[in-house]
Amino acid sequence: MPRSKSSNKVQVISSEEVYRGPVFWVTLDHVREPGGIEARRDVVRHPGSVVVLPVDDSGREPRILLERQYRHSAGKRLWELPAGRIDPGESELAGAKRELIEETGYRAKYWKRILRYYASPGFLDETMAIFLARGLVRGIAAPEEDELIRTRFFPLSTALRMVERGLIPDGKTIAGILWLTHFGGRKRR
Repeated sequence: MPRSKSSNKVQVISSEEVYRGPVFWVTLDHVREPGGIEARRDVVRHPGSVVVLPVDDSGREPRILLERQYRHSAGKRLWELPAGRIDPGESELAGAKRELIEETGYRAKYWKRILRYYASPGFLDETMAIFLARGLVRGIAAPEEDELIRTRFFPLSTALRMVERGLIPDGKTIAGILWLTHFGGRKRR
């Protein structure tokens, strides 16, 4: 059967929710994609996440605050940037500020969104927004019940070596460290 003319639009022929949990849901979609191809797409739906890149500029070299926690899907403890999902009705920035306080106890005086990307667009619609947080002020953490988090500052050069050696395998953390290395490692003027 010949393909129809190319179109830049996607037509959703049908969509059925096949799973709903507290964090995400899954739809089974039948679509006509650009180019006229009909396909089944299973999509994990997620409200979006925020990531915080907390930077201490008080020394000669920037230091970043990482947290270590157990991640069941990875089967081990990982060094990561603070992150979490956006609550209903919450802005990305408000979510980032909330996550930084909850997970580390720190607040920041300066905030800037530096990246926004899809976590894994082949099957997941989750976006992740990374916020640079500078001017850190220490406080008391208030992690959620199931979060056992340890925090530690790392010089940027050390964090970059950890990425290069595979000691930080988390994508959002790698993205934040590489961004800071290439675009934001200098002190604010």
